[in-house]
Amino acid sequence: YIFLIYILTHSLKYFYTASSGVPNFPEFVSVGLVDELPISHYDSKTRREEPKQDWMRRVTEQDPQYWKRETEKSLGNQQVYKGNIETAKQRFNETGGVHIFQKMYGCEWDDETGEVKGYQQYGFDGEDFLSYDHETESWIAPRQQAVITQQRWNNNKALMENKKHYYTEVCPEYLKKYVNYGRSSLMRTELPSVSLLQKTPSSPVCCHATGFYPTTATLFWRKDGEELHEDVDPGEILPNHDGSFQMSVDLKLSSVPAEDWRRYECVFQLSGVKDIIVTPLEEAVIRTNRGEAEIRRDEGVEHTFSLLDQFVSFYEDGPVLAARKEFDFVCLIVSKNKQDNKQDDSWRDQQA
Repeated sequence: YIFLIYILTHSLKYFYTASSGVPNFPEFVSVGLVDELPISHYDSKTRREEPKQDWMRRVTEQDPQYWKRETEKSLGNQQVYKGNIETAKQRFNETGGVHIFQKMYGCEWDDETGEVKGYQQYGFDGEDFLSYDHETESWIAPRQQAVITQQRWNNNKALMENKKHYYTEVCPEYLKKYVNYGRSSLMRTELPSVSLLQKTPSSPVCCHATGFYPTTATLFWRKDGEELHEDVDPGEILPNHDGSFQMSVDLKLSSVPAEDWRRYECVFQLSGVKDIIVTPLEEAVIRTNRGEAEIRRDEGVEHTFSLLDQFVSFYEDGPVLAARKEFDFVCLIVSKNKQDNKQDDSWRDQQA
């Protein structure tokens, strides 16, 4: 029997990425997500805000001008962020080369307690630049180059009040609306296929799970029934094109004698599902690149690159992956933002 426990904490996030010097990649990209599932997308090439889920088209039932208005906002943000990346380059005495300025903002809502939380953060070239502290309702500047912006925004009382209103009222209101639209998709559970992969006989064995939903999942190696914390290298959860997710965890074999392999197994567990998927460490089931089509898996993905992985869903020809591999300072930003005077779920950003 499979028992389901629905997600109680929901999230609405928006990611903005402005870039300069990145070949074959838009200068500005905006992505919206509900519970880590992409719901909207805009870039400077298409110049249109578009839904990424069929159920997001329902928003026009009550608001026929929604997508037109969101497109106009994104066009405005595109210009603002073109200026922001230039401002950041000046602050850091940078001129040519590849640079990325990003922001992530949004809110979380606990379906059971009703508690809401807002967040917003900016980053430049892979480093945190400026963040909003929900508890103190103030801006924090982890880098000296951001202090001037921190002081100006903290002293803008109207801006701070507007931000508080957005995170406590506006953002949760839209989040609840979107969750209601996509309830059948957001509340579903899907179990993955699990494979053991290995590049060479001396390489770690990778336990790879793909096709699961939601992201509240764990994947780990265990020995004699006990979870391993040494000689393992867990990866982060990454999105698939179909809205499901994938993750992996490596087991280093250098300290595992061949006769002890039978004592090891990889375990996948999805929150709310009673059954678990157990894959024993057996040589016969390990898939390798030798004589087979290569099974591609992104390795060494740092937390600061997780934002770019969201964009893989929208650029199947791989320019984002290429950018991430070529420039190892591409940044992430985990942020959450404010609202203008209109009662909308996103806003036109202020300049840094």
